[in-house]
Amino acid sequence: MPRTTIHRAAAALRDAHRRGGLWPWWLAVIAAVCGCAAATVFHPGYFSADSAFQLRQAVGEVPVSDWHPPVLALLWRGLLSTTGSLSTMVDLQAALLWGSLWMLARLVWRGTGSRCLSLAMLSVGLAPHIMNFTGVVWKDVHLAYALLAVCALALTARGLPAGRTRTRWVLLVLGVLLIVYAGLVRKNGFPAVLPVFALLVLALWPAPGRRRWLAATGVLAAVTAVGSVGVTALAHPLPTRVYAVIPVDDLVHVLTPAQVRAAAEEAGGSRDFTDRMVTATTDCRRRGLTSNAYLECYPRKGGTFDLMELSRNADVLTRMWTRQMPRHWQDYAAYRGRVFTKLLFRSNQPFLNGTRLPGSTLPEIARHEQPNDTLRAALRDYVTGCVRNLPMLFQGWFWLAVSLVLVLRRRWPGPYSRELRLIGASSLVYILAYLPTAPESNFRYVYWPALAGTVACVFVVSAYVVRWRAGAPVAEPRTEPVPRQASPVG
Repeated sequence: MPRTTIHRAAAALRDAHRRGGLWPWWLAVIAAVCGCAAATVFHPGYFSADSAFQLRQAVGEVPVSDWHPPVLALLWRGLLSTTGSLSTMVDLQAALLWGSLWMLARLVWRGTGSRCLSLAMLSVGLAPHIMNFTGVVWKDVHLAYALLAVCALALTARGLPAGRTRTRWVLLVLGVLLIVYAGLVRKNGFPAVLPVFALLVLALWPAPGRRRWLAATGVLAAVTAVGSVGVTALAHPLPTRVYAVIPVDDLVHVLTPAQVRAAAEEAGGSRDFTDRMVTATTDCRRRGLTSNAYLECYPRKGGTFDLMELSRNADVLTRMWTRQMPRHWQDYAAYRGRVFTKLLFRSNQPFLNGTRLPGSTLPEIARHEQPNDTLRAALRDYVTGCVRNLPMLFQGWFWLAVSLVLVLRRRWPGPYSRELRLIGASSLVYILAYLPTAPESNFRYVYWPALAGTVACVFVVSAYVVRWRAGAPVAEPRTEPVPRQASPVG
């Protein structure tokens, strides 16, 4: 290659670097390095009892059931059959998180021209309340990362020029696939996906008419139906009717043992089931437990956990609940308020240390791959130290407050005012959905609001920094940008 050509290429690169044209690629490199580092720290994956059970389903050691999301077991089975590596799931989670953060950091760079602010968006993945679960195979993590990917996709598509109709529909289908996966992997997360779906549609078409809303909703309904039927056809999950754990908690903690016995007999429960419910009520009261009664207090036949026990008695439990809770509505409201308050203010397990469960509960593929104890200890010290020094980051009340502020403020500075309110709405309804259903107090139940709230805060800070640099009064709300004209239907 001639020397003059080399000099021209070098000069072009220097010029691009000065103008910032290479910075998005540097952000991509940084995101890739951070994603690889996260996958290395968590290799080959951190397991709870839930994720270990789903791994056994994925490799076929136990039948797939709907106690845990069958779609997650199917995804894991596909990854294992394709790669043969246990760590592929952790690699996928890290790639989805850091890929989404790179897309968002690129948007911050384009909107602000600030390298520091774009790096701040990337650093969300290194925050202690986000990194703590990056490599834990949990449905809560999959819900959060799928919804974050939809938000990144939508905000990126927002800058499409007019006339790109086919591209918009392709992006809509891709976003809907992620939304449907989020809904299937965490069924009680359905309220959270609706604002994100609205965000996706409004980003693709800033002023969608009735026909576009109907068409987009039709795509969502069709993909949801096909996805549900497809998962059922492929996995053939056992119907455990897991929803019945909620009536068990309410009945055991609201009624006295004598009232539980009378309610079970009135609802037509068998003598064995009635005795077990009374024993569960007595045991929970004796031990001072406030939740998770079915797993903690309900007697098991032969000492083994029976997935189908709830399914056999779900109708009786439903009759008991519908008859008894209206009669004891004050005690019911007090109990649910207590559990929800504990979720908001005493969220436990901010860090899962990744230690293996007893070898007999894990498939062969997981018995020979142990986490790196040195890296695990470093991550544990980082997270637990931040739990002591910044406890609000790991508590539900803080992210509930953040979501409320995002929703209630009429306008936010910058171009993403509507999107910030929708992200806040998704977080808010997700947290409130736990008011009647929270099985226990666990930080993973507010992981999506924590991730969404952190990303939203970076966008808000970036917008205020831009206004401060421009000399505009920060207190004055900024009007929404004029929507671009919607492209004609193609």
